[in-house]
Amino acid sequence: MAHPRCDQTVAWQALMGHAHAHGPTLDLRALFADDPERVSRLGMAAPELWADLSRCHWDLATWRHLMDLATECGLTAQRDAMLDGAPINRTEGRQVLHTALRAPRGAGPHGDEVHAVLDRLLAFADGIRARAGGAAAGDIRDVVNIGIGGSDLGPQMVVSALDAFVHPGLNFHFVSNVDGQDLASVLRRVHPDHTLFIIASKTFTTQETMANAHAARQWFVEQGGRDIARHFVATTTNVSAAAEFGIDTTFGFWDWVGGRFSLWSAIGLPVALALGSAQFQALLAGAHAMDRHFAEAPVPANLPMVLGLLDVWYRNGLHYTSRCVSPYDHGLRRLPAYLQQLVMESNGKSVDMAGAPLPYATSDVVWGEPGTNGQHAFFQMLHQGSDVIPVEFILVRQPSYRHAAALSPQMKALLDEQHLKLLANGLAQAQALMWGKTTEQALQEQAPTAAPDVAADVIARHRTFSGNRPSLTLLMDTVSPRSLGALIALYEHRTFVSGALWGINSFDQWGVELGKAMCKELLPRLVDGDVCELDPATAAMITRLRGAAR
Repeated sequence: MAHPRCDQTVAWQALMGHAHAHGPTLDLRALFADDPERVSRLGMAAPELWADLSRCHWDLATWRHLMDLATECGLTAQRDAMLDGAPINRTEGRQVLHTALRAPRGAGPHGDEVHAVLDRLLAFADGIRARAGGAAAGDIRDVVNIGIGGSDLGPQMVVSALDAFVHPGLNFHFVSNVDGQDLASVLRRVHPDHTLFIIASKTFTTQETMANAHAARQWFVEQGGRDIARHFVATTTNVSAAAEFGIDTTFGFWDWVGGRFSLWSAIGLPVALALGSAQFQALLAGAHAMDRHFAEAPVPANLPMVLGLLDVWYRNGLHYTSRCVSPYDHGLRRLPAYLQQLVMESNGKSVDMAGAPLPYATSDVVWGEPGTNGQHAFFQMLHQGSDVIPVEFILVRQPSYRHAAALSPQMKALLDEQHLKLLANGLAQAQALMWGKTTEQALQEQAPTAAPDVAADVIARHRTFSGNRPSLTLLMDTVSPRSLGALIALYEHRTFVSGALWGINSFDQWGVELGKAMCKELLPRLVDGDVCELDPATAAMITRLRGAAR
């Protein structure tokens, strides 16, 4: 059943009218003054998470229009179609069932085949871990994952985030860039007898991945490595190509697993090696808990749905073009990069399901760095820049180092003090974005670094902050396999929601393919110098790169 695109509904017209009439006047300080219950009303619980949405730029009228929009667009029916296995990736005729990868045994579509692969994967991972860090030849100390896109960003982000749970005898390296410096920098730090290479490519033909894979194999042989089959494994569906490469051990997955949703599949082998089977199962269980919340909670209490609706309001009602994700947890430092692919590859589309051009904007730009580093970089723009950029703070109550190896009481106390400083910084940034500082307030303060020959009122204007800058805060009790699984699933479902409202296919990525095809054409031209029939700019650059132009 086809569902109307958001702009084809009565609710959309009402929402855009509301944005035109009231969007420019929404002021967080006034909204709090007018609604004493705003914090409790806009605080939402979900598995492993609590969200404070009170500092978002919306009011009760906005909320009602968004709820109406969800109803008219058939959002719950679209959700159910995805979870039930309908081929909602219409341009490729595929199901979208990453949720099946984390369903308990017997509880999801394709359950038998999913758990057959999972059982093999976890048994292999636990076998490697049992001898990890040993001195005997073949005992693994380093794991090198060679992939790109979803075969790199997801596993890398999770292993970094859960460092406190990683096997102490294993070091993990992620190689994705076809730039040889990426692989070379890793190979300098590993030994062939104690390294496991994972070649992660569904088709075993991905250009960048296979270039790195062949280079790694060449290095392995040159360094005296004698057993490729023992030191190279593949996560792929192309078993014959892997065998031709020299790989016997492969773990497959299916065409209904999109790359940016694949860390729950065999692509998660580095995660299983890092965490072990029990903690990998906990990661899946956390994601499944969020899946059930998404499937069962009514729309007003459904955090992924509410956040997806907020994204549409921000993008189309208030015309915010960018979103900053700032996790105040060092382990989550790779989360913004992971979300860039998840959101922008999914929803960076300009035609609807029928191929018709869209009359409105879709995906925002997602970017960020962990706090407090970002405070000393781009937060200047967030506070005083000419663009309003919503910020998503992620705060963690219990620090991850408490899960790690034993620390002395003195060291633990010192790190606990630092964690309080970290949390205070996150709270302060959200507060400062909302409240700002008036020129009158700035005039009452001393500015110790101000030049003495600049008038006080001029300095005060430089130290004025408009405030009324929106943010939301996601609070986690701790970063554990279970809570991280829930957080990732939250962002996955949120991305689906906004795409469903916009009427686009969030699960293809034709834009990724264009550059690949052109690269295949240009590569031989860089070798032989043939620039015939190329555009002038590309032809001139090839000539210059080959050294013929000075």
